[in-house]
Amino acid sequence: MSTLPPSKVAGIHPVLPTVPQTSRPADDAAIGGPGGAHDRLASWISDLTTLHALTERLGRTRTLADALDETLRAGAELVGARRGLMALRPCDGLGPERLAGLGLGHADLGHLETVPPGLGTPFGAGLEGGGDLTEVVHRDIPREDSLGPRHREVAARLGFAASYAVPLAAETPGRLGAAVWLYDEPGQPDPRQRRMLSHYLRQAAQHIANRLELTRAQRAVRTVHEGLLPPRLPLLPGVSLAVRHRFGPRGGGDFYDALALPDSAVGLAIGGATGTGPAALAAMGRLRAGLRAYAVMEGEDPVAVLSDLELLLRMTEPGRCATALFGYAEPATRRLVLASAGHPPPLVVGAGRAVFAETTLSAPLNMLACWEAPSVHLRIEEGETVLLYSDGLLHRTGEPLDRAFARLQTAAAHASPAARADPGALADHILRTLLPDLDSPAAADSPEDVVVLAAHFA
Repeated sequence: MSTLPPSKVAGIHPVLPTVPQTSRPADDAAIGGPGGAHDRLASWISDLTTLHALTERLGRTRTLADALDETLRAGAELVGARRGLMALRPCDGLGPERLAGLGLGHADLGHLETVPPGLGTPFGAGLEGGGDLTEVVHRDIPREDSLGPRHREVAARLGFAASYAVPLAAETPGRLGAAVWLYDEPGQPDPRQRRMLSHYLRQAAQHIANRLELTRAQRAVRTVHEGLLPPRLPLLPGVSLAVRHRFGPRGGGDFYDALALPDSAVGLAIGGATGTGPAALAAMGRLRAGLRAYAVMEGEDPVAVLSDLELLLRMTEPGRCATALFGYAEPATRRLVLASAGHPPPLVVGAGRAVFAETTLSAPLNMLACWEAPSVHLRIEEGETVLLYSDGLLHRTGEPLDRAFARLQTAAAHASPAARADPGALADHILRTLLPDLDSPAAADSPEDVVVLAAHFA
């Protein structure tokens, strides 16, 4: 009597026949063993986790210098080194060239730079034109006769006995430079360490290339911005001028000017076009050029100057607004006539006062159908300084405008007598007090330009 096969039910498979056992089970050692497979899997997961953490850390760097430093630190962790350096020398020749060190002082980097370049030096990998990019390993520098005497001398002076150098390259622009890690004792990274470093550097090189492109773009914007502003301030009897300017990374539209006018007068101007980038820079350049022309023709009437400036803005940039403040000063009589279009009021600083000039509240240029505001006449006392500043000075404090104005006034009031007598020193004091971290890498990300223009009347 034959046995019927088990019926098939949806979702339930019949029992599979048992595979007969051989008389001798497979040798675990022949396939690495269950423990070996688990160990390899755990090792791969550990490596991926490490690379993920290091790559995330690299992605948080915002500047080119930070990216180079982080790449050196991560590479040192991966290959078990304590010190290292990276030479950034893009093959397209457009720069910038940088030298970054890990655990090395400026004097140490200076010594390393005296080693003649070549594949037998820490700078050799990937820095010379032509040829394939390759790693360079020196596992025992004191005993390697192929190295030059200067190389061994510098190694002995700095106390490293081995080095591991690798090229740094990205799809664009190609060769970026090289990195080298230094060992205190003879040795070299093992294959696993080299493999992990290779995976990491593929990501790091592209990140550095992106930061390099951004640095070049910011440098180009800065060059254009500087070219659109006065190369120097005029030297005039009866008044001393000074300016402090910090650029935003994307090229803001803030401008300033000081120009000599007929009858020994001086025109003081500050303002800013809305927006950032090349379009804002172009608008700023047109505004400043137009303001200079109108100031020469009718500078005694600041209201007329700003009215003509609004007409220029309306015709050339119908969708853009701008703030502006223009002052006509006679140093001999210390008379100052001001007109403002939506710009913060000047601050008059002297031995007995630090007060804001009461300019009439008005809208920015090109915001309303027609700009209109009366002029304001001020009498400046001997030894007092008039501060003109951009709204970026207030915005970068990160506080509400009323508190930012109060902080500015307090900072000016507490300036020392020596600072009040020197417009440059007073501007520096204002910046240090209001924005102590102005020149830090974190502040470089702010889109706001900062301008302080000081005129001291003798």
